[in-house]
Amino acid sequence: MSHSKKVLLSFAVILACLAGACAWADERELVVYSARNEHLIKPLFDAYTDKTGVRIRFITDKEGPLLERLKAEGESSPADLLMTVDAGNLWHAAQEGVLRPVKSEVLEKSVPEAYRDPEGRWFGLSLRARTIVYNNRRVKPAELSTLEALGNPEWKGRLCLRTSKKVYNQSLVAMLIGLYGEARTEEIVRSWVANLAAEPFANDDAVLSAVAAGQCDAGIVNTYYYGRMIEKTPDLPLSLFWTDKDSDHGVHVNISGAGITRFAPHPEEALKFVEWLVSPEAQNKFADANLEYPVNPSVSPHPDVQAWGSFKADSLPVAKAGEFQERAVKLMDRVGYK
Repeated sequence: MSHSKKVLLSFAVILACLAGACAWADERELVVYSARNEHLIKPLFDAYTDKTGVRIRFITDKEGPLLERLKAEGESSPADLLMTVDAGNLWHAAQEGVLRPVKSEVLEKSVPEAYRDPEGRWFGLSLRARTIVYNNRRVKPAELSTLEALGNPEWKGRLCLRTSKKVYNQSLVAMLIGLYGEARTEEIVRSWVANLAAEPFANDDAVLSAVAAGQCDAGIVNTYYYGRMIEKTPDLPLSLFWTDKDSDHGVHVNISGAGITRFAPHPEEALKFVEWLVSPEAQNKFADANLEYPVNPSVSPHPDVQAWGSFKADSLPVAKAGEFQERAVKLMDRVGYK
């Protein structure tokens, strides 16, 4: 290369740096704020870095603190992406104005409409089903039908539930409001409370342990908690029951998902990353790590998850979990669901 061409090339590089392009070329970094645990996301981030050379720096915390951090940082936030669990949390983040709308044919093709924001501010990355778990030494499957039926008189003193303080049950009740309206949902939740065998438990693991020990005969849990417990202790007398069998709607599902932040320093690269997360290449990595279901319908679940049997998921948009969440919390408080 001639001296004059080298000078021109150097000048072009300097101009690019002044425009900020070379900082991105040097850094090749995305920043993710994640409410999903590190051990579930880091292998995925590492795989993307190996594939593209883009490094991913991440901060993990609870949903509330991450949202407050984004709001406080405003335009100076380094975050490109918010990853969290539960559609209610994603809906709330969108309402608070910390996520930007995006258009992507890839995401619209790979993520069913019910599992993404109508305005494109967030997208599901994995599905999590919430259904009945029962003690298979004390209960026959024929005795089970729907979530609503757990409030029937024959279940008096036989039901265990997780606390209403956790977003999973808040979203479940919010979705019931979306299906049945508030008055009918209040009847359902009140009947559950009347049938409790014990005070609500702090988490799904405790519900599973209580059902296995015979403290109660059935409970409502996210299936991945069941999968993790059975993986460690296969002989526990626990089984899942899919509530779509005798219902006019499907099994309650929620999502883990992500949205590109309003002031993302690298929105185009962030979008490429989210599009990769819903690809067949990444979907099993993402879902299998926690025994969840891929959100992309063209991708099959982990064999252990498939072994639990198939079900029809409820078609109600998961955004309803956020839209009706405040009403759900007030309803649970009214009926004494602690």
